[in-house]
This record gives sequence, structure tokens and C-alpha cells, in this order.
Amino acid sequence: MTLTTTTHLNFRGTAREALEFYARVFDGQPMVTTYADLGMPADAPGADTVVFGILVAADGFRLMAYDVPGPAAGAEAVAGTTHRENGMTLTDRTFFVSLQGDTLDEVTARWDALAEGATVIEPLAASAWSAGFGMLTDRFGVTWVVDVRTA
Repeated sequence: MTLTTTTHLNFRGTAREALEFYARVFDGQPMVTTYADLGMPADAPGADTVVFGILVAADGFRLMAYDVPGPAAGAEAVAGTTHRENGMTLTDRTFFVSLQGDTLDEVTARWDALAEGATVIEPLAASAWSAGFGMLTDRFGVTWVVDVRTA
């Protein structure tokens, strides 16, 4: 038996936009199913929002997303904040998404794309443990930890 894990992100009305953005970042193809696609009346509030969304990239990268039912609130609906202080990461978020690559060039390309409209917490740079490490909260409220994989 082989187990895998795929990050599943929850949004408030922006899942489709987020999946399209991540498709550009990770060179993948998003697939979206709306609540209306599964039988909700098309004129019902939220019928056009995402009940099942997945991004699959050629390199195997996968990401899932959906819109939590209820009032749309965008990135503001994502609870928590993260910042660096005295060399420590201080946060009240329950998770980060870790993105690792084998080379600095590989992670820099993804970093640059994710940084569009993001809040940079720690700039991507060499660290004591990696050829490249950085943290940012993207424009959808998702905090990414990006680094070069160590041997």
C-alpha cells in the first residue's frame, strides 16, 4: 500500500481564482467542480463556487481547494498571522504549506511567482540549513515555507 498526502486548501469564494493562480505558478492544469455541477440550483447563492478543485502539474505537484459554504470573504477569512522576530517565526496559524525543491533555481522560480501580491515574511536567501529559505503569505492568505532540500 502506498500513502500520499495532498494539501487541501479552504477558501471563502476565491478557490477558482486561487487554483488558476497556482496553475500558473506550478505549470499545472486545474479541474473545478461547482456546487451547481452537482445539482444545486444554478440560481442558488454559492452555486457557482467550488465544491471540488484540484491542480495537477506534470512534475507530480498536486493541490486541492474548495469554497467553504457561506458568505464570501476572500483572503480575510483565513485566520491567523505570521511574522519573524529575533530569528524566530511567530504565528497563530495552524499550518504552513512547505514547498521544497532540489535546486535554488527551481525554488526561486516558484518563489517569484508565489510572491506576486504576497506578504514576504522572510525573503528567499541562503540560511544556516539550506541554500535557499523563505516564507511568504500569498494573496489568498496561504503561508508558504519555500526552501532548497538538503541531502
